[in-house]
Amino acid sequence: MHDRPSRRTVLATAAAISAALATGIPSAAARADALGAADRRRIRALIGRMSIEEKVGQLFVMRVYGSSATDPAPDDVAANQSQMGVSNADELIARYHLGGIIYFGWAHNTQNPHQIADLSNGIQRAGLTHGTPIPLLISTDQEQGAVARVGAPATLFAGGMALGADGSTADARTAARIIGTELAAMGINQNYSPVSDVNINPANPVIGVRSFGADPAAVAALAAAQVRGYQSAGIAATAKHFPGHGDTGTDSHYALPVITHTLEQWQSIDAPPFQAAVAAGIDSIMTAHILVPALDGSGDPATLSHPILTGVLRERLGYDGVVVTDSLDMAGVREKYGDDRVPVLALKAGADQLLNPPLLDVAFRGVLDAVASGELTEERIDVSLTRILALKLRKGLFRRPFVTHEGVDRVVGTPSHLAAADRITDHGITLLANDARSLPFPRRSHRQVLVVGADPAAPSGTGGPPTAVLAAALTELGHPARALSTGTAPSPALIAQAVAAAGGMDAVVVGTYNVTAATTEQIALVRALVATGVPVIQVAIRNPYDIAFLPPTAASLAAYGWTDVSMRAVARAIAGRARPTGRLPVAVPRADDPATPLYPIGYGLGY
Repeated sequence: MHDRPSRRTVLATAAAISAALATGIPSAAARADALGAADRRRIRALIGRMSIEEKVGQLFVMRVYGSSATDPAPDDVAANQSQMGVSNADELIARYHLGGIIYFGWAHNTQNPHQIADLSNGIQRAGLTHGTPIPLLISTDQEQGAVARVGAPATLFAGGMALGADGSTADARTAARIIGTELAAMGINQNYSPVSDVNINPANPVIGVRSFGADPAAVAALAAAQVRGYQSAGIAATAKHFPGHGDTGTDSHYALPVITHTLEQWQSIDAPPFQAAVAAGIDSIMTAHILVPALDGSGDPATLSHPILTGVLRERLGYDGVVVTDSLDMAGVREKYGDDRVPVLALKAGADQLLNPPLLDVAFRGVLDAVASGELTEERIDVSLTRILALKLRKGLFRRPFVTHEGVDRVVGTPSHLAAADRITDHGITLLANDARSLPFPRRSHRQVLVVGADPAAPSGTGGPPTAVLAAALTELGHPARALSTGTAPSPALIAQAVAAAGGMDAVVVGTYNVTAATTEQIALVRALVATGVPVIQVAIRNPYDIAFLPPTAASLAAYGWTDVSMRAVARAIAGRARPTGRLPVAVPRADDPATPLYPIGYGLGY
């Protein structure tokens, strides 16, 4: 049974969070994270043995190319030499005394679970071999759905908004526990998840389906559930992107967004999920490269803002855990200051971990120079270092830094985990329209189905393009289907090909991807398919707003994702093997009047 909160519960939760924000009550995290006297002595002794270079190095979390810590492929060696002046992870850690490494698929870090475990072990071996022996925090962005750095055979879920449509805190916690357990088995001990932004802007280009939704209380409940799930698995969760990246039309990877919320709006919309994460004992919080004039009128992004990171997060919300910057190679944090100044200003603002600067040597020397000049004191460095070392102690890294292939095989991609992912994903599929009860397909008809539409890239190790995965899943369920990829901007020739292929079919399923008034090609495709007279089932495979811009179809589903697990869930809903019980976690506005909802939060049909 789903434990979706009632309206009364949602309002009570929002009121309690607002009261806590207003009074600045000390967080549960600050109390729960208190270390014993022996651990505090151990940290002080460790810091006492470290050089200033080692201390500063511990604050940095850096990318590195290659599938091996000591023997990467030649192209990865070249990339490391070009960007960092070293050949591999072992040399990088030895030179800069890094406190953390972040994994990316494009850096060839995450090819398969055994390789990831071996890479993690090599990284930990380097940390314990060079200089003062300290294990590393190994992190990644395993949000699921649109952002997943580790692909199959690891268990993959549908992502934040699909969980928001599910509405179950139990499902959210289960998903995080499974993800965390599998990451831990591969030696990844810090996940940059859950996304805790409240996505109230349908045009948001960077958050969207990564968010749980647009209801602050619901997002807060789901974020807290995921924090508990991840951390019950022994890894550090990270709520992001503070103070809230959900109402912007600008991508902070490429520019500096401005959030125009008043202080009251921030308190009621953006703050609740972070306050809930803090109360749940969150290990780390990631900053956002955004301007929030209501919180800081200086023109500095939140990552570099003392009023936001110290005044609001530390003092007002009572958070004393690790603060990690969003990636310092993003344009949103580099517009105003040079790459040598950005890490210094982040530390002065209240950050602890400095994530992925574009030029590590420039950033590293910048911090050292600031200490040498007195702009940053060594005592200030020690404050962040203490938080980082305390987190490593709590995660057991000094006791158990290494992982095994046997441990990987025991938990990664197990049948029970995969079954849980399918079950939870089923709960989020949302039925928005079903004219003349076109769904589910009757068992003995609809023997020929055409699947067309967009095929955005999916994480590595998936079963292929979404249209092919959906067609194969429908075929397996007794509705033989043919796949035809038409892309996000189908040409007139491709549209004509799709129309011709629809002839003689019992139904057409069309996957649409981020449709707006400007995506005229996808609109033309759906219009042409409807004109054939064949029943058309439209599936929004990313943002759920597509239906507002499209001509009426026989039925419409929102899947909130396009990876294999979502496509299989769509097939089960179409075939009647699972009921679509999801409810919109965001409002879908009218195309001709964006201020008016076409479908409100909580809308969803069933059968």
